Amino acid sequence: GKHRIVIPCLGHFKEEYEKVSKLYMNNKIRTTRYTLLNFLPRNLFEQFHRVANLYFLFLVVLNWIPLVEDFQKEITMLPLIGVLTIIAVKDGLEDYSRYKMDKRINNLVTKVYSR
Repeated sequence: GKHRIVIPCLGHFKEEYEKVSKLYMNNKIRTTRYTLLNFLPRNLFEQFHRVANLYFLFLVVLNWIPLVEDFQKEITMLPLIGVLTIIAVKDGLEDYSRYKMDKRINNLVTKVYSR
């Protein structure tokens, strides 16, 4: 198995430290839910787990069938698009504030106890 190497004073061991430290995970905190690449698909996936959003989606799909069409197709989509957009903006802002908090915490100076 792997073992951990602790080098307390870098000095002339800096190259060895950099080589060994690549083998281990860092201890950065990440509480964000999204990245730029997965925001839209993941957010939509989470939003359609809500029953109300599925109901409105069902109405939109049902309204595209000519025999069942009750309203104009575009009007039925407005409530769903509005709700999805508002929730996506709210989730994006919350996640961005988590990102800023994580960045601030990860860049704090820490004190290390040494005998």
